[in-house]
Amino acid sequence: MQTNLRLLMLLLITLITPMTYAKDAKPVEPTESKQNAAIATAHPLATQAAIQILKQGGNAFDAAITASAVLAVVEPYSSGLGGGGFWLLHRAKDNHTTMLDGREIAPLAASADMYLDKQGEVIPAASMNGAKAAGIPGVPAALVYLAKEYGQLPLQKSLATAIQLAKTGFPVDDFYQKMTKIRLSSLQQSPAASQLFLRDQKVPKIGTLIKQANLAKVLEAIAKQGKAGFYQGEVADKLVKQVQAAGGIWTKEDLAQYQIKLRQPVQFQYKDLKITTVDLPSSGGLVLNEIFNILQHYDLETMDQAQRVHIIVEAMRRAYRDRAEFMGDTDFVSVPSQRLRSKAYADHLIKTIQLDKATPSRDLPLTSHSDSQGKDTTHFSILDQQGNRVSATLSINYPFGSGFVAEGTGILLNNEMDDFSSKPNTPNVYGLVGTKANAIEPKKRMLSSMSPTFVENEQRFALIGSPGGSRIITMVLLGILEFEKGKTADEIVNAPRFHHQYLPDTIQLEPNLLSEKVQQQLTNMGHQLDQKTTPWGNMQLVIYNKQTATASAASDGRVIGQSQVLDSSLTKRR
Repeated sequence: MQTNLRLLMLLLITLITPMTYAKDAKPVEPTESKQNAAIATAHPLATQAAIQILKQGGNAFDAAITASAVLAVVEPYSSGLGGGGFWLLHRAKDNHTTMLDGREIAPLAASADMYLDKQGEVIPAASMNGAKAAGIPGVPAALVYLAKEYGQLPLQKSLATAIQLAKTGFPVDDFYQKMTKIRLSSLQQSPAASQLFLRDQKVPKIGTLIKQANLAKVLEAIAKQGKAGFYQGEVADKLVKQVQAAGGIWTKEDLAQYQIKLRQPVQFQYKDLKITTVDLPSSGGLVLNEIFNILQHYDLETMDQAQRVHIIVEAMRRAYRDRAEFMGDTDFVSVPSQRLRSKAYADHLIKTIQLDKATPSRDLPLTSHSDSQGKDTTHFSILDQQGNRVSATLSINYPFGSGFVAEGTGILLNNEMDDFSSKPNTPNVYGLVGTKANAIEPKKRMLSSMSPTFVENEQRFALIGSPGGSRIITMVLLGILEFEKGKTADEIVNAPRFHHQYLPDTIQLEPNLLSEKVQQQLTNMGHQLDQKTTPWGNMQLVIYNKQTATASAASDGRVIGQSQVLDSSLTKRR
């Protein structure tokens, strides 16, 4: 069955490729290739569409628009026009690097207690399901900005494949089924969502084509009108009308006022690595910086496995504690970023770490517990022939977001409002706790874990990232540690993973990660182990070797992504 699905997807690519030129666009001659181009995305259709854009003369930024839009069509469980994301950009010609913040924002009518009952307790699932759970989307504005400021091709061309795929449909595979089962009851509550993504209120069969005609029309409106095609006019009117009818609080003013933001990336050194990643409202940059500042003091390679895991976990524990205590949208709250990133602060934290004993999280104030797992979001990495780079992580938060589709638009809305702290020290769906720094306020961006990252030394550089909710940061961390060892792209994305996020006070382990002996050693140190039965993450990685002037790419073998080096054969799909 999976072979038949792959053939169907290849047929879709063949049918769509000739149509990717907009009628009124002039062909662009491909620029002379100076190096290999490489792409890794979470879905084969997105990878192939982005490769075609590069072949048609587009750059990495055009390909990023295409990948984002195609993923919005074929991965409704992970991203979409109704969501947000961060694009880490590097322009080769002037060595310019920036962070494009397309994160969702809270509506103007939002309030700190909007998900609390009369007793001040969190209403179960209120920030998870339905129209009231949705922040104002940022993806459409980000794609328009990318095309205008960084791309070489017209937006109509970059969006053409996504438009065609929305019309012709994409086939349901086993991963789509898995994600749909997780959110079946929520999708059933929205007539428009049920009609699009289910069949007779049930999970569709393998091979079922998911067609999204209304979404195609919205993409066409964006292609023709730019930002106004989504945030104003007919599409905006429909969104607001349907959201309010379903109990949501969006207004036309919310949409009209939305703006993307450009932010200075977080940059720091770990041994011989220069790491460039995202800043707040993503917590990824500060948390990674803090962890690596701690790890800088240890020789991890000389340690046995149990000792190495112990030290890394203790660094994770402290950085995630600080995430919960201090981090939020810096347009609204003061975050002690410089202190958290300082070597002096890391020296202070190191004094609290014992080499042979775990520090109970209860001894680092804040208390809560949750065992929810991250299975949302998407990531892609793109390197073009000129050396332009994009590492992007996009999300609608939980699988299928809020489960709500605005009638007549085909747009599945996010439930990113759950990423705020609805009540201090009360966990969200991923078990993350927060304080007033991440409390709900109108127009505020909710704290995120999305961590698209660049890593570089004298020999190589990498574009890395992954979905995975609260586990994103630790996956990127472990990937960078593998890169530092000189591992290949395939080895890095498929390496086993562990995770600690302060609360709950457990080390989460992928299946078959540690031997019974190592697990017992960690238990003897005082660690609580949570052995998972399923793996997590969906890392997409591109590596460029400066010495050989060649690129390589890999997609996480745990899921269905695909990587490709231009003018080279597809990497093996595991």
